[in-house]
Amino acid sequence: MKTVLIGLGQAGGKLTAALQSFDERMGFGAVLGAVGVNTAKADLTQLPFETVLIGQDRVNGHGVGGDNELGAEVMQADKTEVLSALDGRVTAEAESIFIVAGLGGGSGSGGAPVLAKELQRIYDIPVYVLGILPGEDEGAMYQVNAGRSLKTVARESDAVLLVDNDAFRSSGESMSEGFDAINEAIARRVGLLLASGEATEGVGESVVDSSEVINTLRAGGIAALGYASAEAAPKAEENINAVMSIVRRAVLTGTSLPDASDADSALVVVAGKPDSIPRKGVERARRWVEEETGSLQVRGGDFPLQSDRLAALVLMGGVERSERVESFMERAREAIDEAENETREDPSEMWQNDKIDDLI
Repeated sequence: MKTVLIGLGQAGGKLTAALQSFDERMGFGAVLGAVGVNTAKADLTQLPFETVLIGQDRVNGHGVGGDNELGAEVMQADKTEVLSALDGRVTAEAESIFIVAGLGGGSGSGGAPVLAKELQRIYDIPVYVLGILPGEDEGAMYQVNAGRSLKTVARESDAVLLVDNDAFRSSGESMSEGFDAINEAIARRVGLLLASGEATEGVGESVVDSSEVINTLRAGGIAALGYASAEAAPKAEENINAVMSIVRRAVLTGTSLPDASDADSALVVVAGKPDSIPRKGVERARRWVEEETGSLQVRGGDFPLQSDRLAALVLMGGVERSERVESFMERAREAIDEAENETREDPSEMWQNDKIDDLI
């Protein structure tokens, strides 16, 4: 599934760089090009692809300070510059466009819905958003931003592939190490998904192509991506239980959005050497995903890849009814209510204190 990436904001730019790097390192060729877009000049300097600084007349390259309304206004005003940077990248070869953005900040969460709407108007290929949810401890402003952005961008894009930071965070890491590790984990999953219908090494029995990814996301709304891997035995018949195990783990513990197994559609991809992928195991795993998700639209196939391991990718579309999304949106609503009900103390009252004597 050949795609063009647009990294919006700080988080979006870094994840886009990780995705492009993974694709180049693996030699897949699924990423046709990438562009970084931000209101903060400093966040663009380290990105290894063309960048566009927007909002210079409003914020002078210093960012929007988490104000996603301002981020949306800036993108609306400067969208032509972003579209110009895409010229020559979105070719006839491109099968999709991915906007990559953190949904909790200002530039990414504000700009993503505006840009998705504009791209939908111009291009005939699907426009997806790879959106990153802020962690529960990242503050009320980020929850509100993400709630508003998610609600809007799900309407304006063909689908939102959602990533929950809390699902990947591990203890004992610094913040920068944590985010780097998260980006690498996401890049591996999404990179393999994009490549599964593109770069094949050998001939599988039922190879996945990009149309199956597109059809799985066709219903729109929110999607999640699960991943798990294990050592492969030499013969396919020895790997039936291994395939079942990694598919279950991908859905139940390895998904980008925890507790998101209630889906409208799904795609099960098993990657590995063709001789080690058991057809019976893939079909059995596909039926299990049908039961687990409650969907009758579950596709399955192989991704021939020269590796000593087997990997399972499970893409689930229409997971907006999941507990994680519902609890997140409820938290965002609570944060909005708290902000609206908060009453600021009158600063002049601090001087009306009889226990403190005047100096003169």
